[in-house]
Amino acid sequence: MEMTGAEMLLEALAREGVEVIFGIPGGANLPIYDTFPKFYPRIRHYLARHEQGAAHAADGYARVTGKVGVCMATSGPGATNLVTGIANAWMDSVPIVAITGSVIRPLIGRDAFQEADITGITIPITKHNYLILDVNDIPRIVREAFYIARTGRPGPVLIDIPRDVQQERGEFYWPERVELRGYRPPIYPDPDAVAKAAQLIYESERPLILAGHGVIISQAFYELQELAEKANVPVITTLLGISGFPPHHPLYLGMPGMHGMHWNNLAISEADLLIGIGMRFDDRVTGRLKDFAPKAKIIHIEVDPAEVGKNVRPAVALVGDARICLQHLNRLVQRRERPDWFAHLDELKREHPSLAYPTETEEILPQYVIDQIYELTGGEAYYVTGVGQHQMWSAQYFRGKKPNSLITSGGLGTMGFEVPAAVGVQVAKPGEMVWAICGDGGFQMTLQELGMVAEYGLPVKFAIINNGHHGMVRQWQSLFYRGNLVASPLQNPDFVKIAEAYGILGLRATRREEVVPTLQRALEHPGAVVIDFQVKEDENCFPMVPPGASLQETIGLPKEYIELVRRRQEVEVSR
Repeated sequence: MEMTGAEMLLEALAREGVEVIFGIPGGANLPIYDTFPKFYPRIRHYLARHEQGAAHAADGYARVTGKVGVCMATSGPGATNLVTGIANAWMDSVPIVAITGSVIRPLIGRDAFQEADITGITIPITKHNYLILDVNDIPRIVREAFYIARTGRPGPVLIDIPRDVQQERGEFYWPERVELRGYRPPIYPDPDAVAKAAQLIYESERPLILAGHGVIISQAFYELQELAEKANVPVITTLLGISGFPPHHPLYLGMPGMHGMHWNNLAISEADLLIGIGMRFDDRVTGRLKDFAPKAKIIHIEVDPAEVGKNVRPAVALVGDARICLQHLNRLVQRRERPDWFAHLDELKREHPSLAYPTETEEILPQYVIDQIYELTGGEAYYVTGVGQHQMWSAQYFRGKKPNSLITSGGLGTMGFEVPAAVGVQVAKPGEMVWAICGDGGFQMTLQELGMVAEYGLPVKFAIINNGHHGMVRQWQSLFYRGNLVASPLQNPDFVKIAEAYGILGLRATRREEVVPTLQRALEHPGAVVIDFQVKEDENCFPMVPPGASLQETIGLPKEYIELVRRRQEVEVSR
């Protein structure tokens, strides 16, 4: 069947099951856009306001569907504007395919108008990328790109197509199978390693599970819970692993690391076995690496062989898909009672509480806002965050009931992720409630994507935790840089007026007593809402592991907050 290159591209995307593309047209991809009407409604296009927003929207869409997200941009600045979103997907193992237009073939390498070597630029942040020079290669390359993006450790793939290739005609051929020499992602673990891991788990006195994003990616929710219950091992989840294990389960301990639970950091330091599942032992989890888990043997379950032994040396490695590895392991593990270990963990929780804040204050504390969002939604929503203090409080107080319901930027730590990612989540889950918990600094980096929210009638609720600062930067400057608040505070705009300018309901709360009624009004409103919560500007996020410190050196909650916990515990005992 003869087609233009643009028709081949969209036909190939349709055959890959693509229903949604986020993008912006420009000179180098106009032939593709000219072809879109032929494929509507098979493929729907969402017009982003900035290419970074398109990439983050594709990222959010991919995370909650498990499908490959697709974003599109023109050449030059359009392509380079995708780079942050591609890097974010790379660091967090999210399958997206980014499609860029390029200058015509005779002008490649001649510094033509809006030319950029986007394949060269993205080599370090993609699993693979392509520059298509033959129109007949388009179907095969699309097939390969999607296969690479979603298999093994998922990640981004970029396809760059010169404008004249989009216009050229060729013969469409769809390969039924993908065969890539040298690319064989591991799936099944070594049986001997599985047996050794099961033995180590049974022999351990003080084991812990560290569950990461790989649990969510492989949808190993049932298998993780089965392992924890069958082997009787407590579960800690990394930032990206949150919502991979039920937060109300008696074996759940919360998040570890830089702003994780104080008790978890101490427990890791005392454990004799760590079972790392789908996580890479990054610095935000380990603290000072040489002092991480000094008493523990490590079992590492990981699909990417390059991550095994990169930061910590495992006693046993199960290399393969997390869900399949856990299925094999669960056949062999045996239950063992560890009353002393569980009693000690309870003691650590009592001695080092990590979740407390004053509630009888006139000013709004950010923890209270986030806590009430979870409370009033009943955990029945998808929660998307940006990066900073609000992200850490969202993780600490997380009470979502849905698996894979906390969507956030982990490895790259991308401020501004929350607005466009929430768009992608809402497009993917049109019947579900989506809350974007935003920082006032990060919100301003991508607030233009409210244009997508308004244009397509997406009922996302945006809660801006407005402390008038880049909060985490202010905290570091206050604690570690002599209180030298350079580039702070922020001179913020009127967020309510911005919302209204887009035709979106804008609300504001300035006192604690206004928080719940404002949230209730937002929940009752059928469309999108932007809420400006003007919170206490100098509230710090604790617990905290100082930069360069070990987990044992965690700074706990302020003394007055710990006293609140003590008094609550005394009241409960007296009852």
